[in-house]
Amino acid sequence: MFDLTLTPVADDVADDVTEPSSDDASAHLVDEAPLLDAYSRAVVGVVEALGPAVVRVAVAPDATRQRRGGTGSGVIITPDGLVLTNSHVMQGASAAQLTLADTRTVEARTLGDDPDTDLALLRITDNATFPAARLGDSKTLRCGQVVVAIGNPLGFESTVTTGVVSALGRSLRGQGGRLIDDVIQTDAALNPGNSGGPLVSSRGEVIGINTAIIAGAQGICFAVSSNTAAYVVSQIIRHGRVRRAFIGIAGQTVPLARHLALAFRLDQPRAVVIAGIEPGSPAERAGLKTGMIVVGLAGEKVRGADDIVRLLNAERIGIETPLAVITGGELRSMTIVPTER
Repeated sequence: MFDLTLTPVADDVADDVTEPSSDDASAHLVDEAPLLDAYSRAVVGVVEALGPAVVRVAVAPDATRQRRGGTGSGVIITPDGLVLTNSHVMQGASAAQLTLADTRTVEARTLGDDPDTDLALLRITDNATFPAARLGDSKTLRCGQVVVAIGNPLGFESTVTTGVVSALGRSLRGQGGRLIDDVIQTDAALNPGNSGGPLVSSRGEVIGINTAIIAGAQGICFAVSSNTAAYVVSQIIRHGRVRRAFIGIAGQTVPLARHLALAFRLDQPRAVVIAGIEPGSPAERAGLKTGMIVVGLAGEKVRGADDIVRLLNAERIGIETPLAVITGGELRSMTIVPTER
């Protein structure tokens, strides 16, 4: 049999330990109140400013095209009715029904659909002015930054959740198999139906379009960056689709080590590390390897994966393009010939 004896705390130690009085507890709560109020005010301000621009997107089923139909979210980005949502929400549909925050229902047609970034651009057919959100610069984001997600999860309209930016520069495989670069990871709670809705910074700017969750995980959710979305929107408006050059790398945005920046006189805080190379791609033919750090493309600085997406436009297809990479402790200039995706 075991004899379990409790040893009392020594008197001299016990004398040093005092229970907080009710006055102390009240003072502690009062001290925290301004901080909690500031956080609440920031979230409330974002919701009041951006909430009216968030819509419910409903796509009708189509048996002939094997489309099941369904619902998701979207965000109005211009007063004349341009709406961003996910490609997988639209399912290739040419039109959708939108429910506005004030419960009005309007029709919208698809201007362009880009499965490679899981984005689609719609145009509201009503000739009216709508509350619109502003796309921010996702390159300025920092891990730990507070973000707000607004959408219609599981059909519950105008639902607000908050969290932080958990990671930046993630890659996510799109519907067509292409990796979507510069994806934002967040722990703001997302559920089916949030797809296509905005991820918003505390400044009230859309910094991402919510696109995916990991089923069964807790707080692992993803959004396509606003810089990628801005590029896709400009391409669809200009060409009706996104024509893009393809080099076949998976890239991750990383901070550029200070000693490398100093050694090679690079005036940029971030670059892109090559995380993967597709077999038979222009990157493989050019001799690129995983682990290389891309700092320049076509004579311009590469400070993020979205820069590569932006620079690999239609004009680069079939054209010899200079690529600046750091590898083996050296800054090298390589040449790559992008093909059309």
